[in-house]
Amino acid sequence: MALSHNAVAQSMAGKSVLDIACLSKAEILEILDVAGKLKSGAVSVQAQRGILHGKTLAMIFEKPSLRTRVSFETGIFQLGGHGIYLAPSDISLGKRESVADVARTTGRMCDMIMARVFEHEKVADLAEYSGVPVINGLSDLEHPCQALADFLTVLEHKGRLEGIKLAFIGDGNNVAHSLMLLAAKVGAHFAIGCPEGYEPDSDVTARTRQYASETGSRIEITSDPAAAARDADVVYTDVWASMGQEAITPWRC
Repeated sequence: MALSHNAVAQSMAGKSVLDIACLSKAEILEILDVAGKLKSGAVSVQAQRGILHGKTLAMIFEKPSLRTRVSFETGIFQLGGHGIYLAPSDISLGKRESVADVARTTGRMCDMIMARVFEHEKVADLAEYSGVPVINGLSDLEHPCQALADFLTVLEHKGRLEGIKLAFIGDGNNVAHSLMLLAAKVGAHFAIGCPEGYEPDSDVTARTRQYASETGSRIEITSDPAAAARDADVVYTDVWASMGQEAITPWRC
């Protein structure tokens, strides 16, 4: 069963979600609409269980996570499918077996893959060689599922996305990348207050400004957290150093 039969939903069938850049504004809004319907209980349990009935999701974790595992494993179960958890020790991605070999093997036996990895290139390679849809559960470049879930929360509380201002206080990490790209895609304004030297990636920023020029979104990057938060509709806070960088001295302002 499909929750939506429109052209946007049909065009997304079998599509990988590696980053926010690969999604159009229409596709982002479609994802949020379907997620909202599922979350609100608008779809019966019986109908929900038929959406991915009999489908198998391989969950590749190079980087462990409580929330990512629980949310994906619960989600695939609620949609009628089955999740297979593959811990770092089960695969040793790119070490015991090449990423391409892991992709080919997993793609033959499973209907889709979610991967939580260190280097973004690994999730891109999984998509290239697996032959099945791949979802980026986190990479060093982006965290698209986190951003989509966060914007669903914003939509639920604010009733709209276009024209709202989201302020992110923290370093220019993978979450910041996905949030700023998504904001620009849907016409929301975005400001990040980050320590000097920890700004978002320059290529991601350039892409974001390109999308913003098309939607009227305003993008601000500053080292002043108070300036970033000024007149914000939503303030998003994060630690000053990303996971794996805990030894970095905290930012004090």
